[in-house]
Amino acid sequence: MTSLSKTYYVSSKTGNDSNDGLTSESAFASLFAINHRSLQPGDQVLLERGCVFHGQYLHVTDSGSEEAPIVIGAYGEGDAPRIEACGQGIWYQNYGAPLDSPTHVYHGYVSSAVLLYDAEYIIVENLEITNEADEIIGEYYSLGDKMNRTGVAVVAKDKGVRHGITLRNLLIHDVNGNVYDKHMNNGGIYMTALRPECEEVTGVARYKDVTVERCFVYQVSRWGIAVGYTYAHEKFQGAELDEAIFLKYGHENIRICDNYVKAAGGDGITSMYALRPLVEHNMTDSIACEINDRIYSEPADRLGKVAAAIWPWKCKDALFRYNEGADTRLNQDGMAYDADSGDGTIYEYNYSRQNEGGCVMFCLQEAIHNTFRNNVSFDDLGGTISPAENPDALIRDNIFYVRKGVPFVRKNMDGGNYTLEKNQIVDLEN
Repeated sequence: MTSLSKTYYVSSKTGNDSNDGLTSESAFASLFAINHRSLQPGDQVLLERGCVFHGQYLHVTDSGSEEAPIVIGAYGEGDAPRIEACGQGIWYQNYGAPLDSPTHVYHGYVSSAVLLYDAEYIIVENLEITNEADEIIGEYYSLGDKMNRTGVAVVAKDKGVRHGITLRNLLIHDVNGNVYDKHMNNGGIYMTALRPECEEVTGVARYKDVTVERCFVYQVSRWGIAVGYTYAHEKFQGAELDEAIFLKYGHENIRICDNYVKAAGGDGITSMYALRPLVEHNMTDSIACEINDRIYSEPADRLGKVAAAIWPWKCKDALFRYNEGADTRLNQDGMAYDADSGDGTIYEYNYSRQNEGGCVMFCLQEAIHNTFRNNVSFDDLGGTISPAENPDALIRDNIFYVRKGVPFVRKNMDGGNYTLEKNQIVDLEN
C-alpha cells in the first residue's frame, strides 16, 4: 500500500452503496459500487466473509504497481465471500483474427464473474465464484451457440505486456460455459491475449509474471485452468521454437501450482505459448467429463472433441512435475499428460491413475525434444503411451503398472518415434 491508497469494504449484509466504503462500518452493499470506481496502486477491495453477491460481477480495468499491487480479497470471519454471476457480467471478446483452426470460435459475448481487462499488478484471492445460467431463457446445457462463461477471465489487449497477475486461494465452481469453444474465455480460469487496436503504438499483448496457485476449480465448462491463448499464434509455426519469439510474442514466468481441478467439462490445466512455464503440485480428477456424445452433441463444424488433463500447447521448455492426474474420461485423447506441439517439454515425478485414455501422449509432428522421466503410471487404461507421429521422445526411469489386456502403446495412437530407457513395467492382476 501507499500513503494515498484506500481500502474499500463491501458487505451485502450491512452495506449501502451510498456509503463511502472506506470502513467496515460504512461498507458498500454491492460490487457495482466497485465497478464504477477507479482503483489506484495499493488499493484493496475487501468483500465480507459470509456474504453472497447474487447476480453481480467484478470487472477491473485498473492496474497496481510492482511495489503496490491492487488486492481483491476478503475480510471478517466465516466462509469466503461468494460472487454468483448468474450469467451477468457480459463483455465482448474478439481475438481480432481467426485462430489456428478455422473451426475455433474467436469472437463473441462472454459472461465473467471476475474480469481483469488490461489490468496488471493485481492479486485476486480468498473468494468463492460461480457463474450458473439456469434461468437464461431459451438456453439449454448442450446448446451449440450457448454463451461462453468464466469464473475468472483475464485479458491482455491494448497495453502491451501485462505483469504481475496473481490468482490464489479461489474456489470456483458451477460455471456453465460452452463445451465446444476451446479458446474463448470459457471455464474456471482462462487468460487470453487479444489483438491490440494499434500494436505498433501499445506493443504486443502478452503476459509476464503470472501465478495461479492453491485454487479449487470444479464443475466448470469448458476448461479448468488455461494460460493463455494468443492472437499471435501464427508466430509460433513449426516444431523448432525460437526463444526470441517468446520474448516478443509469448508469455514469460508462468507458474501454475498447487491447484485442484475436478470435473472440468473439457481440459484440466494447460499452459499455452509460454517460455519455460512451471506447472507443479497440481491434481486433476474426472477431467473431460463432458466430451462425450451425450453432452457434446451439437458441435456443428467445430473440431474439438478432444481433451486431456495437464498439458502444454506451443510452449518451449515447459516443466511439469509433482502433478497427479486421475480418472480422465475417454475421448479421442483422454490421457493424463500430453506433450502437444511444443519444444522441449519435460514431465518428471508425476503420477497418473486410471485415466481412460492412458498415461501420456506425444502429439503429432510438432512435438519435439520431449522427456518423460521418473513418473509413475498406475492402471491407466486404453493404452499406456500414445506416440502419435511425434519425431522423438525420451521415456526413461518410469514405473508403469499395467493391467492385463491393456496395451503399452494405445491402438491407433502410434506412428511416432520414442526411446525407452530403464523403465519398469509391472503387470497388475485383475
